[in-house]
Amino acid sequence: MRRLRQRNNVTALNVVLLLYLIGCFAPSLVSSITVNTPAELHASKGDTVTLSCTFTSTSRPTSKMTVDWSYRPQSGGPPQTFFHFSSRAFPPPEGQFAGRIQWKGIPARGEASISLINATLNDNGTYTCSVRNPPDVHGSPTSHTVLTVTPKSPSIRFSDVAVLLAFILLPSAIITLILIGRMLCPKKQRSQSNAYRSPIEVTEGEEYGINPPGAKEKRTSCCDLYLMDSEDEDEYYNPKKKPPMDEGYAESQC
Repeated sequence: MRRLRQRNNVTALNVVLLLYLIGCFAPSLVSSITVNTPAELHASKGDTVTLSCTFTSTSRPTSKMTVDWSYRPQSGGPPQTFFHFSSRAFPPPEGQFAGRIQWKGIPARGEASISLINATLNDNGTYTCSVRNPPDVHGSPTSHTVLTVTPKSPSIRFSDVAVLLAFILLPSAIITLILIGRMLCPKKQRSQSNAYRSPIEVTEGEEYGINPPGAKEKRTSCCDLYLMDSEDEDEYYNPKKKPPMDEGYAESQC
């Protein structure tokens, strides 16, 4: 009897140990699903934001796989599920995200991402991606992303730059050219006035028929010789016969 009781006790103890080991190691065999999302995302108002979500699972995704996206406002409060996927996408029909969610996931590649169209400042908050792929339902099936949407900074368009160039730089360039022209034109006019001499002006010594020093003597052309009188020709060819002229006096040729 004692031996029988001892055997029963050993058998019961083995069963308890076996159940304990199964309870400890069996979940680890199916709890290999892991979901990953970026910790933070930043976007500007009006942008299209991709809420990335990837997962790894020991089991191949089947029609039983589900994906849920929930949102918790920045001001606080309970999370609200706004997107569900099970064989096909179920975008939100109403509410804050109605018409602004697109399914971008590919379950066969371990992707469960969505896109948020036309982000607003009210979209700031925490987004949670949850993936279930039976039998892998344990481990880390959820992951969180904090989205921060800021006002879009004003950008300078090409038309604005063209207006600035037309109304600021162009008048400045014209004024600069006018000033440069005024600085150069007076000098040019003075040089022209110095070079130009009126037909009635005479230099010193010309009114008396005396060439000033340094002046070149004008050569007589054939036409001038042809129009000369005989007496003038004799004087031209025989300068010795020309009567001496008194200093300071010359017969007017007018």
